[in-house]
Amino acid sequence: MKLALLCRNAKLYSHTRLVEAAQARGHTMDVIDHLRCLIDVASGEPIIAYKGKALPTYDAVIPRIGASVTFYGTAVLRQFEVAGAYPVNESVAITRSRDKLRSLQLLSKRGIGLPRTIFAHKASNPSEILERLGGAPVVIKLIEGTQGIGVMLSETDRAAESIIEAFGGVGSNILVQEFIKEAGGEDVRCLVVGDKVVAAMLRKGAEGEFRSNLHRGGSAKSIKISPEERQTAVRSAKAMGLNICGVDLLRSSRGPVVMEVNSSPGLEGIEKATGIDVAGKIIEFIEKNAKPGRTKTKGKG
Repeated sequence: MKLALLCRNAKLYSHTRLVEAAQARGHTMDVIDHLRCLIDVASGEPIIAYKGKALPTYDAVIPRIGASVTFYGTAVLRQFEVAGAYPVNESVAITRSRDKLRSLQLLSKRGIGLPRTIFAHKASNPSEILERLGGAPVVIKLIEGTQGIGVMLSETDRAAESIIEAFGGVGSNILVQEFIKEAGGEDVRCLVVGDKVVAAMLRKGAEGEFRSNLHRGGSAKSIKISPEERQTAVRSAKAMGLNICGVDLLRSSRGPVVMEVNSSPGLEGIEKATGIDVAGKIIEFIEKNAKPGRTKTKGKG
């Protein structure tokens, strides 16, 4: 098959692994910077121009779109979809998952375990927000944050009120969540491919750090997850409409609670921690689900 990988940096571990896995199984893969694509909208002929030429047709496309360029990246992905390329994750599902509040609302609707969360207008009374959560400690998150950026732990009501007021003063949208103390600074990353968890790792934050992100100095190791955790991860992926994603769980006293569903999960940490060829499993998923030759139009390049 002829595959396309949408990403900004072709040299990242996740992207080189996907290219290697595709080539190892006899496929070709073009790496395309979605921010350099031009969308040429014409009746009956969806064209994507790249570096001065119209791109050829593709059987499937793997979107690796950063959170900061979600709008343009998903617009480019939609053009591939219109042309008939099979999207590993659909544009609408990526957009849905990038909205933290919308994600939580969809997961809540499915009855999936979540930390109690408050979203309020900037003019709201901070003390009322904290009262509804049972007081500090609480976790305060910027809706647009990624990789642990814009996530703060407030251990006292006074500190939490100050942060909420400060963000309200600059018009930033935030979520205020209960702090799951019993998680002990650890979370579980489940890598979902299709309807299966193909790999899972336990991430632990660096000393004195409540965030477990590997980008922030956390560590990771392979872990065997429970049937309930496995079911929660798969149900979360389905709620978002994502075929490939990372689901981050906390182990709470009331069972697994979902913190985030990531539509472009990194592969380096989980492949190295578990020894599992996740990239290969993603290519296998494409082989089973993409239909070669279904593309509607032919490119000119």
